[in-house]
Amino acid sequence: MQRKEAEALELKKKYSIPTDLEELQKVEAFIKDYRHFIDNAKTERLATNYIEGEAIAAGFKPYTHGEPLKAGDRVCYVNHDKSVILAVIGSESLNEGCRIIASHIDSPRLDLKPMPLYENSGISYFKTHYYGGIKKYQWTAVPLELHGVVCRADGNKINVNIGANPDEPVFYISDLMPHIGKDQMSKSASEFISGEGLNIINGSMPIDEEGGVKLNILAILNEKYGITERDLITAELTAVPAIMSREVGFDRSLIAAYGHDDRICAYPAARALFDLKIPKHTCVVMLADKEEIGSCGVTGLASEVYPDFIRSLCDSTNANYLSCKRNSICLSADVGGAYDPCYAEAYEANNSCYLNRGIVISKYTGARGKSGCSDASAETMAKMAAMFDAENVIWQVGEYGKVDQGGAGTVATEIANFGIEVVDCGVPLLSMHAVTELASKYDIYQMLKGSRVFFNN
Repeated sequence: MQRKEAEALELKKKYSIPTDLEELQKVEAFIKDYRHFIDNAKTERLATNYIEGEAIAAGFKPYTHGEPLKAGDRVCYVNHDKSVILAVIGSESLNEGCRIIASHIDSPRLDLKPMPLYENSGISYFKTHYYGGIKKYQWTAVPLELHGVVCRADGNKINVNIGANPDEPVFYISDLMPHIGKDQMSKSASEFISGEGLNIINGSMPIDEEGGVKLNILAILNEKYGITERDLITAELTAVPAIMSREVGFDRSLIAAYGHDDRICAYPAARALFDLKIPKHTCVVMLADKEEIGSCGVTGLASEVYPDFIRSLCDSTNANYLSCKRNSICLSADVGGAYDPCYAEAYEANNSCYLNRGIVISKYTGARGKSGCSDASAETMAKMAAMFDAENVIWQVGEYGKVDQGGAGTVATEIANFGIEVVDCGVPLLSMHAVTELASKYDIYQMLKGSRVFFNN
């Protein structure tokens, strides 16, 4: 075999950066929409509300179990205000299966404890319990927003959203000054600050000359929201970075934002669904909560809510649920860990995904010996690769890092447990789970293209 013939056998890596002006304009237009979403959907409640609003504007209607459905019908189901399921009914029977994209819309954050408010040395604080996998030291000296709901004793539910607008106050976790940080700096990174040390400053002004900063904060909360300290016990309040998305680099090729993981896959999937007319197969988007802590709970993908929705669609279209499951295929749309040359020792370069090389298809995730993954079959991998190749969707493969470095999981295992064929596919990220994460705008656009192709096959 001659060299040229042999070179034709080698896999050629492609870049996701388009050279066509029209395509570049499409990228910029979509990224503008995505940034509006990521800046206004920093919790699963906010993301659910945002997607539901866009769905209604795109002709989707709230779904009631058992109502008759026909080809072209567009329905949405909101699960406890913290997850949402969307579907467009296809021209073929659901006996032929669904095309499902499952993503999650929760992200690492700081949740307020049930008894959060206390005062120490003239400063009022909130006690927190971190949610998901974080590097705790990254959350100090960062402006924070506060979001959530308070269910008052009188039965009223109060929405709390403070810190997103420039004219609103933010909150803050202090760090030790380097001048006297000798002992702190001798600790390992995981010990720089403890979980119990992530205490959020919320005020410093006493209620009167006799003192009482905590009392003043309670008075302000009561005046603004009509709540008491008792109401905080049942509240669901969350602190997230008060940082808006920004373009990064002289070439503006990257987007830095809080919560890319995994709203960076959720939003393109939903937009692709909104663009559908009447697809061949029924298409479903599941945007779930609780992935960062194991997909548990009624809003997590381990809940029966999600297979029940598919079963209900079958009932509404006189299809067989078991046939539907066995003929369905799902993209577990979650982010991949992009190769970072600054930390090359943690990666296996040949089997890593890279920025600007398109979406990443992952046969498996899990930790070390593939623990906790679904491990997609060769047939499923080949099916996805052929589908994307046929429509010029730029894709790559990649693992999270070296085998013994650790690992990660996705909702693929929950989908597989439902008995549905599934493979992981998403956008590569740098600085995953940091207060701001980094992604290529061109890879984000490929996620939109890939979702469209998946729904139309």
